[in-house]
Amino acid sequence: MSESLDIKGLSAWYGADRILADVDMTIRPGAVTAIIGPSGCGKSTLLRCLNRMHEEVPGARATGSVMFGDWDLYAPDSDPTDVRYHIGMVFQRPNPFPTMTVLDNVVAGLKLRGSYDRSTLLDRAEAAMRQAGIWEELKDRLNKPGGRLSGGQQQRLCIARALAVEPQVLLMDEPASALDPISTQQIEDTVKELKDTVTVVIVTHNMQQAARISDYTAFMLRESHDKPSQLVEYDETRLMFTKPTDPRTEAYITGRFG
Repeated sequence: MSESLDIKGLSAWYGADRILADVDMTIRPGAVTAIIGPSGCGKSTLLRCLNRMHEEVPGARATGSVMFGDWDLYAPDSDPTDVRYHIGMVFQRPNPFPTMTVLDNVVAGLKLRGSYDRSTLLDRAEAAMRQAGIWEELKDRLNKPGGRLSGGQQQRLCIARALAVEPQVLLMDEPASALDPISTQQIEDTVKELKDTVTVVIVTHNMQQAARISDYTAFMLRESHDKPSQLVEYDETRLMFTKPTDPRTEAYITGRFG
């Protein structure tokens, strides 16, 4: 099982706008951690800071510390590309390479990482697709274009693509928000099964989803546009949804704002 992700004093900026302030939390290995909060509260920014995707935006930067075991992900000698092989990401909208085959989509990251024979690529693709719960549906369509799949299949294909390089952590940014209820259920089932082998951090606007699939929940809040977002509360999901310690958490969970 992978190491924990220890976040200390993490702040993030877009240009001169400080949008995330002094986040401290430890993401435990072998668990699903959900990040919840109103729109614009910094959930996705926090997620993107964990594998250094945030700094890909022009003018964006982050300060503080993210330790993955003994590895300081923000150390000057830490290669962001290497960080992303260990900490993969699945985005809100499915983004398969539309003209590439299903198989080539799944192994795209592997091919960038090194040279593998076809047998190894097939084995890794099958393993990743089984993890993503899509092997049985697509095993006879490996040579068909990935862009011809349904939305739910495309998203699970993207999950398989992220898993094929065998990351230790998988970040998921509202992966089911654009999907129908059946596809959403399939994604949730996949997430619950993945935690046996991969640490999962998922941003969701759906509190029922967070309650269903996560072991821990973090509540983010930006109380006004002239203030940065903050981590209000972070605890076991069962406690967050039954006995939150901060009145703002309770107000959000019970629907009184947000």
